[in-house]
Amino acid sequence: MKKYELSLRELPALADEILKDFANGIIILNGDLASGKTTLTKQIVKSFGLNDEVTSPTFSLQQCYGNKVFHYDIYNKGIDHFISLGMLEELEKDGLHLVEWGEDKLKNILISAGLDVLVIEIKKIQNNKREYKICTP
Repeated sequence: MKKYELSLRELPALADEILKDFANGIIILNGDLASGKTTLTKQIVKSFGLNDEVTSPTFSLQQCYGNKVFHYDIYNKGIDHFISLGMLEELEKDGLHLVEWGEDKLKNILISAGLDVLVIEIKKIQNNKREYKICTP
């Protein structure tokens, strides 16, 4: 596990480091409401070399950026709804998949399927900084 305490200004370096080692697979983003999951996704998309407008897919479930970056939010309906829609097959596509509100159930399913998974826990801390815990299960 790697742990970082960063301001918004320092986020580009973290996104670059993540993409250096993990530009294909599934990144599960966890944290409280407004902890910075979509903000990190925006920076990762930018560091990926795309200029797409990144918005949280809370109601649409999935957003696509370019043809290799996919962004999901399963907060509203939960993991069971996500699975019932056949979205697990989407996660098998070549590219980078960022899943907000992924839980242990999703992580365990993906690992058992042999997919590459990275988990990032985000927490607000003092002085407008966030703590990012990056774990490879």
